[in-house]
Amino acid sequence: EVQLAESGGGLVQPGESLRLSCAHSGPTFSSDWMYWVRQAPRKELEWVSTINSGGYITFYADFAKSRFTMSRDNAKNTVYLQMNSLKPEDTARYYCVRDTYYSDYVPRRGRGDWGQGTQVTVSS
Repeated sequence: EVQLAESGGGLVQPGESLRLSCAHSGPTFSSDWMYWVRQAPRKELEWVSTINSGGYITFYADFAKSRFTMSRDNAKNTVYLQMNSLKPEDTARYYCVRDTYYSDYVPRRGRGDWGQGTQVTVSS
């Protein structure tokens, strides 16, 4: 079973940046598609970004384009989410997810492997 561990969340002011990390424990990391997903209080799960196994294909939700960058280091079994120009509406718990590739990915609990998440709070 793959274990995922997110880190890097915290409390920041609007306009500031954070870099989230997700450590992947399994031997298949370099073959896995990975996702970042977030969930704000009282809201549904929301897809943020996707990266292919080699790290050269990425997709982003519209709100993440131009502000967020997903990357990975296969030597370190880690994926990252660099978030710039953060806004209060980015406040959420952020999860990394290992799952099959879907062109129209819809996050769903119980499918794929999920970490515990890391909280990001953007507030002045």
